[in-house]
Amino acid sequence: MFFVDAAHFVFGTFLCCLWSFTRIFVRAASGRQRFNILGAWDAVTRELIAVTNTTVVNTDTMCALLQKIAALGLAGPITLVLDNARYQRNTVVQALAEQLSITLLYLPSYSPNLIEQLWKFIKRRALYGRYHPTFAEFQAAIKEVLDGLPTAHTENLKSLMTLNFQRFEDVSLMAA
Repeated sequence: MFFVDAAHFVFGTFLCCLWSFTRIFVRAASGRQRFNILGAWDAVTRELIAVTNTTVVNTDTMCALLQKIAALGLAGPITLVLDNARYQRNTVVQALAEQLSITLLYLPSYSPNLIEQLWKFIKRRALYGRYHPTFAEFQAAIKEVLDGLPTAHTENLKSLMTLNFQRFEDVSLMAA
């Protein structure tokens, strides 16, 4: 089972908290450049399968991710848990998923996806409170965290990326 979502990191400064009695000027990068990651978090092996680019996440990007997952040669059924983004829920993606024997499970609107915790983790580790003077350094900081997920960050991710979900059984809804 994979949890799939995209993250769009915009080149800029991510301030955390700053308290000061005097005025402090903080260097800040600015720009409209984006580093996009379409990722699939494997809930069993705790690995990230990702497709990155600096343009846009679209149907082609989603198809590339599906092909990358299928190329892993996993045994058994493969299920992707997705939100309802337009590039994920169209006939091209659904046809390719069926061809590759991948089941697409769409979450209801405004439902949290497990992989969103990973995007927050990456922002905290690579971007918050850090100045990156160039877009290349900005990308490198994100890639460094991505590369360290299976090694340097495994302990931190064990408690963050858990499969403890709140479930509701036999819930009666009252009409207002």
